Amino acid sequence: MEIKAPTFPESISEGTVAVWHKRPGESVSRDDLLVDIETDKVVLEIVAPANGQLTSILKDEGEIVLSEETIAEFEAGSAVAAAAESSATQASATEGTADVGGAAEIAKGEASASPAARKLADEGGIAIASIAGSGKSGRITKDDVARALSNEDSASGATAPPIAAPATVMDEMTPVGERVERRVPMTRLRASIARRLVEAQQTAAMLSTFNEVNMLALMTMRRRYQEEFQARHNGTRLGIMSFFVRASVEALKRFPAVNASLDGNDIIYHGYYDIGVAVGTDRGLVVPVIRDADALSFAQVEHQINDYGTKARSGKLTIEDMTGGTFTISNGGVFGSLLSTPILNPPQTGILGLHKIQDRPIVMEGEVVVRPLMYLALSYDHRLIDGQEAVRFLVTIKELIEDPARILLEL
Repeated sequence: MEIKAPTFPESISEGTVAVWHKRPGESVSRDDLLVDIETDKVVLEIVAPANGQLTSILKDEGEIVLSEETIAEFEAGSAVAAAAESSATQASATEGTADVGGAAEIAKGEASASPAARKLADEGGIAIASIAGSGKSGRITKDDVARALSNEDSASGATAPPIAAPATVMDEMTPVGERVERRVPMTRLRASIARRLVEAQQTAAMLSTFNEVNMLALMTMRRRYQEEFQARHNGTRLGIMSFFVRASVEALKRFPAVNASLDGNDIIYHGYYDIGVAVGTDRGLVVPVIRDADALSFAQVEHQINDYGTKARSGKLTIEDMTGGTFTISNGGVFGSLLSTPILNPPQTGILGLHKIQDRPIVMEGEVVVRPLMYLALSYDHRLIDGQEAVRFLVTIKELIEDPARILLEL
């Protein structure tokens, strides 16, 4: 049977074969990951349609593929599955002297996990047997592992480091004197990011304004209600992003131009608030969109952000997840950034940059005190938004964050 590329959405004309996870002649089981197809926005996974083996690969890594184009040939057969089962039985018999209960538990965890899930678990340093599977017959999927890693990071309060991209056959080692350079083709996502960033700088009259916000009231509220919030909302943690999303929505209501976009000589004022949240992955920066953020509770916003983070790290974001958006928030503070100027996400006219929370001295009521402060940056398109409007927008966010009750009361 033929293995074909997936049907691409209308916004995507072609893709690139990123990684073949199986080679010709290698035995595979149904739903095992065969190949990753990379597009400008997402990575699409193609799995085995049945037990069997690849007989030939028609599109090698790095080659361009079109929608529904044949990329490999596959032979289904019970003989291959039987051989794999026989090997597993033999291995089990060989290890018969080991602890029966422990060995059976480990074998069960390994047998019910896909290769992609095992690989992600190894890279994340988490035992595959400790993860509950949500797939068919309890099979552990890549999403299950990513979710477990996310929960582990949340519990420890740490941010998971990006997973290094695997070397592929496209890499080319070039000796330079006594040193070595590695030439790697730019991925389609990275090329798309580069193109859009250059486009933003060339087409928009981009300017940035800055302010700083006292985070003491927000952090005190988080500490006071964190345990109760998690217990009430099925373990969802109360972070700072939900406050900034809600504060941005209130500010956008007061300054509609920041929520607008330009289409030629026309201004499109959006009557809805779809907030993009920038997420860093090992493949590059992606911006999934929280739709109708004005209608969501704090818990719903936090749940969507966590869900998008999990999907981004496991390469499961869809085109629909990243389409649209009227305003974007980028949090460089999780990586330690103290101050930066975010670049617009066209055709949007505004983007808010958050930064590291750091204790600094500040004068309050005539006394020098130490408070947790954060620099805020708003980059905006000066063709549509005047300077005084941008400054007032950022001051509104500052006031809402410094007194979070104003967000709930819409003051």
